[in-house]
Amino acid sequence: MSMQSRIIGMKRTVEKGVVEVTNCFCVPHKEYEDQVDAELNYAMDLYELNRRVNPQENIVGWWATGNEVTNHSFVIHEYYARECNNPIHLTVDTTLEGTTRMGIRAYVCVRLGVPNGNTGCMFTPAKVQVQCYDPEVIGLQLCAKTIAQAQSGKTSGIVEPMMDLAQIAEASSKLASMLDGVLQYVDDVLAGKTLPDNQVGRALLDMVNSVPKMSSDQFDNMFNSNVKDLLMVVALSQLIKVQLQLNEKLTLLTTS
Repeated sequence: MSMQSRIIGMKRTVEKGVVEVTNCFCVPHKEYEDQVDAELNYAMDLYELNRRVNPQENIVGWWATGNEVTNHSFVIHEYYARECNNPIHLTVDTTLEGTTRMGIRAYVCVRLGVPNGNTGCMFTPAKVQVQCYDPEVIGLQLCAKTIAQAQSGKTSGIVEPMMDLAQIAEASSKLASMLDGVLQYVDDVLAGKTLPDNQVGRALLDMVNSVPKMSSDQFDNMFNSNVKDLLMVVALSQLIKVQLQLNEKLTLLTTS
């Protein structure tokens, strides 16, 4: 018997065979040797609550913790096939064995068999691309830094968020290291030490073409202008924070 959580993916945007998943929620269930018991009433109630907040989202499939498709996957997939057309199945490996990333895999169900005969189902892998918003990227990077420092024994596992300028300095250092790696790769290819990769070459060409053509003086002026804008926003946010704190203290004094 198992008590793993099953998740329903929601919000479907189909464009050229692409399905976008942006939300999910848990559905408790129990797995026995020959059957699966799921709380379907709970699932529908939770789905209706989600629909009130995000009416544009619809069920597109389900996912489970683990690194492979199990014997009970077909039974659960059959249920979601009645909820939506051609549902997707995601597996999320949360054990992190031998890697530092959660392995996320997607599958679609392909029917097999002959007409008027025995039929079956095969889960075929599909391509997965994970995209994050900037705030999510910053949060994940902070979590990774917390785990790394806790494992090294440098801290107790608590890392405070950095200031804006510190984040810019860290991002600049990472960008410089990545540029050094790209330049080293190009030098090795030109020297014949590394075999050229056409895909990498096209990516480098797109990157070079995306950079606007400007002189060093123009770049310095643009960079300094952006830094001044950032410093002004930081100063205004600090002033607003101080004003709110003073207002809160004055309100407490007057009420007491």
